[in-house]
Amino acid sequence: MAIKNIAVIGSGTMGNGIAHVFAQHDYTVFLVDTNIQLIDKAIGTISNNLDRQIKKGTLNELQKEVTLNNIVKIVGHQNIPENIDLVIEAVFESKEVKKNIWTDITEKVSQECILSTNTSSISITELSPKSRSGKFIGMHFMNPVPVMKLVEIIRGYSTSDETFQTIKDLTLKIDKVPVEVKDYPGFVSNRILMPMINEAIFTLNEGVASAEDIDTVMKLGMNHPMGPLTLADYIGLDVCLSIMEVLYDGFNDSKYRPCPLLKKMVAAGKLGKKSGEGFYKY
Repeated sequence: MAIKNIAVIGSGTMGNGIAHVFAQHDYTVFLVDTNIQLIDKAIGTISNNLDRQIKKGTLNELQKEVTLNNIVKIVGHQNIPENIDLVIEAVFESKEVKKNIWTDITEKVSQECILSTNTSSISITELSPKSRSGKFIGMHFMNPVPVMKLVEIIRGYSTSDETFQTIKDLTLKIDKVPVEVKDYPGFVSNRILMPMINEAIFTLNEGVASAEDIDTVMKLGMNHPMGPLTLADYIGLDVCLSIMEVLYDGFNDSKYRPCPLLKKMVAAGKLGKKSGEGFYKY
């Protein structure tokens, strides 16, 4: 099927990045959130990121204007138009919240519309509306979306071959690299990344080294662009904890047990860069 109109549910870091990329590739994007202030903030972020592309010489002013004009603001996911070809849900990692959104969305869009979630860890099969399971799929974009090339494409138990192929082709059209991943907790990216971050937190908690030294070892010794504790701060410690809990519950294996220090910091509101303090102060 031809995809032209795309609804992105959630205008946060991932949602505005996804909207940015599709709008830049001349798709009409309906950017949806619970109030206009959140959407306006997202549009401001997209505009600033487009300015960075202009400074780098990868975009011009006219292309920026066209990109922004391709984005339509929608308050409330119940108000998306019926002529949507693809819905991408990009709200925070809560199974209950996501499932409630899909219950509302499936009553609104056509039977031909493909339904996609940007979840980074939750089972696609569990999120899938049973009446639309053949049209439901995972599209896990990486942060920052305009920069990172990878998209994990995750089939649910009943995802059709046609749906998979349509989304794979679409991913290539927006200049991303699709990788097919089976529906296991954390998929590939977070099944490997989050336990590494969690182990770095255990290492800090046990006093093996300071946060700065742990990050330095991984940067200089393993050639990582940033250390795992810095990365955790940028991801958000609440997000890290949520994903570790999905892994722990999904595999029922103690090796995925979230570090107590991570749980304490989240309880204390020390969530990383977005709260002004995590393993570092911002």
